[in-house]
Amino acid sequence: MSLRFGLGQALRGRLGKYVITKEIHSGIWLAKNWTDESVIIKSVADYPRVENERDVLKRFQHRTPHLRPLIGEIVEPSNPTAIVLKHLDDHLLNASIKQTANRKELKYVSKCVLEALKVLHEDDYVHTDVKPDNVFVNYREGEVRFSDVQLGDLGGTYPADSRYAKEGTPIGAPMWTSPEVIMETPWNTATDIWSFGTLLISLIYGGNFNLFRPRTVPYGHEEYELEVLKRQFQYFGPFPGKYQEVVSQETVTTILHLMQEIPAANTTPFSRTTEREVRKRDKEFIGKIMMMDWRDRPTAEELLADEWFKEDGEGE
Repeated sequence: MSLRFGLGQALRGRLGKYVITKEIHSGIWLAKNWTDESVIIKSVADYPRVENERDVLKRFQHRTPHLRPLIGEIVEPSNPTAIVLKHLDDHLLNASIKQTANRKELKYVSKCVLEALKVLHEDDYVHTDVKPDNVFVNYREGEVRFSDVQLGDLGGTYPADSRYAKEGTPIGAPMWTSPEVIMETPWNTATDIWSFGTLLISLIYGGNFNLFRPRTVPYGHEEYELEVLKRQFQYFGPFPGKYQEVVSQETVTTILHLMQEIPAANTTPFSRTTEREVRKRDKEFIGKIMMMDWRDRPTAEELLADEWFKEDGEGE
């Protein structure tokens, strides 16, 4: 169940009272605190996710400014769990639709997201749902329009040794997630790296762009995930032969079928994208990230040290 708060309803938290001002989504409300500042109240139907987000943020938020912080917890009413989160102006999906990111914004956002992932990954935690509408921003005037960039929605964040990861439990949104997740094989922190790469490609193109969005079937169709996998294979395949070392024979059969259905002659490698669409150095950086075998992907820490971040913005 989720709490149904009404407009003007007062809630009691550990640090004071909050008054509901607007329902943003089901289970997510805008509220004002005792000093008239905006906050987010969250109590979704799957309340263990809310409790998990609370616990994960308590563990990590003091180690980086790039996770959307937990402010408190509602104590009255007390069941199910409701948490208080920092309110930010917008999320990256809306920001990208309004205006495509410039060079400096692209690198600033990338650095912030990677720094958040680095902190999670240091303790072997996997965010599992890195995508533009889970990256929250505050606006400011200037060449970089974002003053704050914070990764949020940590309800599905779990250790890489959890049963969810070991059993290959489906996570995240298919368009943004990695090949190993779509194939329901064990996943780890490397899946966040693939999702970050997908986010970066989206920001480069702007709008509501996703390279892996299926063209032939709608979301929810039984073959939707397979169509996403085909597009991943089309742009960043093939799977290396050594991949069979870490997957089941059933998965190897799926990959072989995919290779037969999309022969090399019919692939469109992302590396061949024109300079007019994507700059050469961006393509090279993305090429390091989008590896079909998760073992070949760099870590967040390695990406933060990449030359891509050291190059001048407009002169590349």
